[in-house]
Amino acid sequence: MEIERKFTVKTIPVNLDQYQFHTIEQAYLNTDPVVRIRKEDDNYYLTYKGKGLMAREEYNLPLNEQSYYHLREKADGNVIAKKRYLIPVENPTFASDFEFPVDQISLTIELDIFEAPFENLIIAEVEFPDEKTAQAFMPVDWFLDDVTNNPEYHNSNLSRKKL
Repeated sequence: MEIERKFTVKTIPVNLDQYQFHTIEQAYLNTDPVVRIRKEDDNYYLTYKGKGLMAREEYNLPLNEQSYYHLREKADGNVIAKKRYLIPVENPTFASDFEFPVDQISLTIELDIFEAPFENLIIAEVEFPDEKTAQAFMPVDWFLDDVTNNPEYHNSNLSRKKL
């Protein structure tokens, strides 16, 4: 199960070079249901995602390089390329009625900086252990809008966007 919230950002941290990152390329074989192939650094995956916006089933299967490029030729729409920075959330804050020891919750912001043809797009995603924690999470100060429930910000929909 994947449980995540997505945000646009006001500003990106100035010290991005201190964080670990992945170089990602992904393409979609189908968008309903979502069947995606991904190259993340030197690893390759086929992913199935169920329906949903904040929470949905997700299954990853390993691919080899040859299989990835073979399937990439069969993909529809835009190939999406981005750099994903992994930024730990220092002292995450939650809604005041959240009843869980917050010192036991470790969260990471996945900051996606997209390349052409989406080079002006920057999205921050935060994955959570459960829906209650996701709903109680208070965004960090450099986040702008919560776009979790806006399908326009799903990569599968970006892959179909006419440019």
